[in-house]
Amino acid sequence: MSVAHGIKQLGVLGAGQMGTGIALVSALRARVPVLLHDASPSQLTHSLSFLSTLLSKDVSKGRLTPTEAAEAKDRVRVVDTLAAMRDVDMVVEAVSENVELKKRVFRGLRETLNEGAILATNTSSISITKIAAAVVPEGVPAAAEEGKRTASRVVGLHFFNPVPVMKLVELISAVQTSKDTLDRSRAFAEACGKEVATSQDVPGFVSNALLMPFINEAIMCLEKGVATRDDIDKTFRLGMAHPMGPLQLADFIGLDTCLSIQQTLYTGTSDSKYRPSVLLERMVDAQWLGRKSGRGFYEYNDD
Repeated sequence: MSVAHGIKQLGVLGAGQMGTGIALVSALRARVPVLLHDASPSQLTHSLSFLSTLLSKDVSKGRLTPTEAAEAKDRVRVVDTLAAMRDVDMVVEAVSENVELKKRVFRGLRETLNEGAILATNTSSISITKIAAAVVPEGVPAAAEEGKRTASRVVGLHFFNPVPVMKLVELISAVQTSKDTLDRSRAFAEACGKEVATSQDVPGFVSNALLMPFINEAIMCLEKGVATRDDIDKTFRLGMAHPMGPLQLADFIGLDTCLSIQQTLYTGTSDSKYRPSVLLERMVDAQWLGRKSGRGFYEYNDD
């Protein structure tokens, strides 16, 4: 039996590539009004421009009518403060992959949003249970009714990049997440046109517990001189029919994001097989972050 998601208005916190994509599919596919917030005004401006570009491209390729694109764009509204999201039925957080930052953000959401709002995180590796524990008000026991009720609203809703293209959403339950929160979150993801896969709350979940060690091992092969960059990627494109090789994929994801997830796997398991590549660490130190910075394992010139 299907469950109605009941989301009449959505908040998206973080207007980077992921947050913009989540806002777009929510407005276009789920047809839900979206309030988009970011601490950086320039990022919000860029986000709206990027959203318009994506919609225009779909119109030019005949995937959308001009009316459908205009309606979707009109459903997304930028807000300057978190308080403007007070009455949303669900918020999806899409800020940087940093556990302390996410804890602070979720404490702010708990203090600001109405008590019935679902608090979803788009984290790709961080413990949902840790984030849920952070929303319990100070001085309130986690096992008390108020503590359990507050934490039960937190859920992992991991969209994949690029959000408008990738069909999967990973649904992750914290120890504290209620069945109602899970069911409604699944229904909302499906309304956005996504297939849903569930994972236990372990470091990296299913997707990145498998993907990131693969990418990290490819970087180590390059670091050790086992093969060149081009031959590593060619091996997987032509030998395994991957659409792109692991080093190109790392550039696309962002090397800082890859490193953050790999560090989460390493610290979360204490298993040496997850130790990040030294080369990956040095490239992030150099701010060679991949496509978004213009240089990673490859060089990019989008001009």
